[in-house]
Amino acid sequence: MTVRALITVPPVVRPGEVIEIRTLIAHPMETGHRADGQGGVVPRRILRRFTCRLDGQPVFSAELHPAVAANPLIAFPLRAQVSGTLECRWEGDDGFSHTQTAALRVA
Repeated sequence: MTVRALITVPPVVRPGEVIEIRTLIAHPMETGHRADGQGGVVPRRILRRFTCRLDGQPVFSAELHPAVAANPLIAFPLRAQVSGTLECRWEGDDGFSHTQTAALRVA
């Protein structure tokens, strides 16, 4: 399965500034309630958890539930103190996981 994820971070942030981190993932969601062509049920495939870490330290996490939209946009505030690497990880059904990184530059 091809997955495309985006993380939007301002190019440069002042120390102590509160910024918005925006993430978007293209993921083929399936509720598990839809019938396939043979009368069976299409297996559920949803995202269940999102976590974001800055240099290994957790800064945001969310539990996702069956009502989450396909290709979910997750945005959250972050007070930027130091430069580092943001690591965003999405986890889902059937062992799905995808990790994407972005640089955070504080100057």
